[in-house]
Amino acid sequence: MFTQIKTSKENKEVVSLLTRKLGLGTENVVARIAYTYSLSQDRKLDLNDIKDAGGKEYSKAVLFGEYYDIYLGLICVHYALYKTDKDIGRYIKMHVDDGLQLLNEEVNNRSNIDGFDFLTEKIKNSLIEI
Repeated sequence: MFTQIKTSKENKEVVSLLTRKLGLGTENVVARIAYTYSLSQDRKLDLNDIKDAGGKEYSKAVLFGEYYDIYLGLICVHYALYKTDKDIGRYIKMHVDDGLQLLNEEVNNRSNIDGFDFLTEKIKNSLIEI
C-alpha cells in the first residue's frame, strides 16, 4: 500500500525550480500537476525503468491531500490495478518523476510563462481535442 514516495535525486531540484517559476503554490502542488500531466499523456510506464529515490519525499497526505482517493483512482484505472496493489506506490513515483521531467522540458522551452497561463493553455488545448 502507498504511504510515501521519493522523487529521483535529479527531480529534487526540478520540483523546486518549477515551483518558483510557475508560482502555483507549494512543491506538492507542482508534484500533483506533474503526476496528472504524466498520466494525461496516456502512456504506460515500465516498472523496470524506475528512477532512484534520492530526492524529495512526499507522504500520501502531503502529496494528495484530501483527494487521495481520486488520485489513487486515476492510477488504478490507468493500469487496471486494485487499490491495494503492491506496486501502486512505484507507479505513482514513476508518474511524478515523469511529469516533472515533462513539465521541466516544456517550461524551459518557453521564456516568460507563468503557471496560470501554462495551465489555461493546457486546458484549452485539451478541450479543443475533445
